[in-house]
Amino acid sequence: MGLLAGCAARPETSSSHPQKKAPALSTERQITNRRQGHLLTNIGVWSPDGRWLVYDTRSERSGANFDGQTIERVNVETGEVQVLYRSTNGAHCGVVTCSPVEPKVVFILGPENPTPDWQYTIHHRQGVIVNLNRPQIAVNLDARDVTPPFTPGALRGGSHVHVFSADGRWVSFTYDDHVLAQFSEDNSEHEMNFRNVGICVPAKPVRVAKDHPRNHDGEFFSVLVTETKAHPRPGSDEIQRAFEEAWIGTNGYVKADGSRQKRALAFQGEVVTAAGQNISEVFVVDLPDDVTQPGAGPLEGTATLRPRPPKGTVQRRLTFTAERKFPGLQGPRHWLRSSPDGSRIAFLMKDAAGVVQLWTVSPNGGAPVQVTRNPVGVASAFSWSPDGKCIAHVMDNSVCVTDVASGETTRLTVRTEDAGAPKSEACVFSPDGKRIAYMRRLPSDGESFNQICVCNCP
Repeated sequence: MGLLAGCAARPETSSSHPQKKAPALSTERQITNRRQGHLLTNIGVWSPDGRWLVYDTRSERSGANFDGQTIERVNVETGEVQVLYRSTNGAHCGVVTCSPVEPKVVFILGPENPTPDWQYTIHHRQGVIVNLNRPQIAVNLDARDVTPPFTPGALRGGSHVHVFSADGRWVSFTYDDHVLAQFSEDNSEHEMNFRNVGICVPAKPVRVAKDHPRNHDGEFFSVLVTETKAHPRPGSDEIQRAFEEAWIGTNGYVKADGSRQKRALAFQGEVVTAAGQNISEVFVVDLPDDVTQPGAGPLEGTATLRPRPPKGTVQRRLTFTAERKFPGLQGPRHWLRSSPDGSRIAFLMKDAAGVVQLWTVSPNGGAPVQVTRNPVGVASAFSWSPDGKCIAHVMDNSVCVTDVASGETTRLTVRTEDAGAPKSEACVFSPDGKRIAYMRRLPSDGESFNQICVCNCP
């Protein structure tokens, strides 16, 4: 049972651990200080060598306004700032993540030369990659083809929050469809645009016809890997939306039969309970080695149907929480996160008292395990330590780490007032597990800006 050092615990069972003496707080450093936005993504913010942090420059505190014009990195020791990419022609950029093995970053690029019929929106964005040895040269990750006949391997809309797999070869993303977004919900002849999860793989470059001004080629082959329905059957495993995904393990996970599933994604799926309530549950999709082969429908979709997952994908539901007092995944916006060995998938859910706690579930299914039992809730996205022993998160206006085996939570930074508290969007372990990166909203000459901070991890 977890106890926050220095706070009174709420007893829940007779096996409660005794209160431990609060350890010395970690050394905290503010890494950035310029009067501009600095926004970390929820994962993948560290360079492979742990020397740099990548971020975008959106101005609004949560990043809701997609107005960033540069992708940058800052050296955590020297404070040196380098601009990796500057958008042009009226475009904006943001939500950057690093390759874990190469000097590359991937991020969202909005439309260049926006027009009244093609402004930035969820289905008008794309992923691009910049090799840090060649700053400012963006290579299209995903191709786009919005005019039939559509092209296998190309998307028909916008991709978002791109994350490399542990080997740096595949990239996951969430997706919204431009073609289907043109139709209203009362048009039963067409499927509707609901968020899905997809992947880009280096199978082959994708070339598309330039019969629409927003069509473009891509260097990766892109497919959707989740199956959604406009009207899921109440009480079923059908989902309306798939989102907030995570790669499972650094090398997949071991199945119940002892075989290894090399690549898989965990994600949140929105189901409808038997009582008609929409809630999020934990799902997993196992991925085949070859994602270029069509399954039950065309990879590229049709004018009335969304793209279908490739042959060999298997989508499964892992959690069933409809009968709980507080059903479904809850708490701050968060992405599921897998332990490095792939054995546990972490998520947030309320306990019986309504407090947001960390939980885990096996990718093979089974009952969820409650990790934290603290009197105050987890208040941020989170990340696992590289050794799989701890999870970093924000709680009670402090950066904390929770030991997954014992559930004990340790405060690393001094509790601050709400205005300057660590922000909920990111709390990310460094590759060596010795530091944690996060953001605070800090004042500067009468204004406040998101600034990047780092603390040491014991």
